[in-house]
Amino acid sequence: MDENLQTADYFLELIRSSKRGKFKVYIGMSAGVGKSYRMLQEAHTLLKSGVDVKIGYIETHNRAETHALLDGLLVIPRRNLFYKGKELNEMDVQAILGIHPEVVIIDELAHTNIEGSKNEKRWQDVMDLLRAGNKCDQRR
Repeated sequence: MDENLQTADYFLELIRSSKRGKFKVYIGMSAGVGKSYRMLQEAHTLLKSGVDVKIGYIETHNRAETHALLDGLLVIPRRNLFYKGKELNEMDVQAILGIHPEVVIIDELAHTNIEGSKNEKRWQDVMDLLRAGNKCDQRR
């Protein structure tokens, strides 16, 4: 059996067997080794298996191959906020909670949220989502 399919099948079983969210982390030794790319590949495999998968936040770093993998996946719009005179965008945790997908792909775990956000770090947002029952894929 294809290794990608085995990994996706295992994760699919985890999704269906739990009411609380599951957390899958992609770790690489440096930027650009393919963590986001791999998450998006697995998202397509899960989608083909009938899983409701959405993109909560992804950073493609303008890599054409990674950006191309967004085709066919629903990306939850980011929140646009103004901070110190600049327009910035953040992951929309409330939108994710409202949509409540079976799997939500979230990138950039170490990101520091804009001052005044509920949580200081994105990983804390992910923990809130997990407590609410969302399944999260995350890379670090």
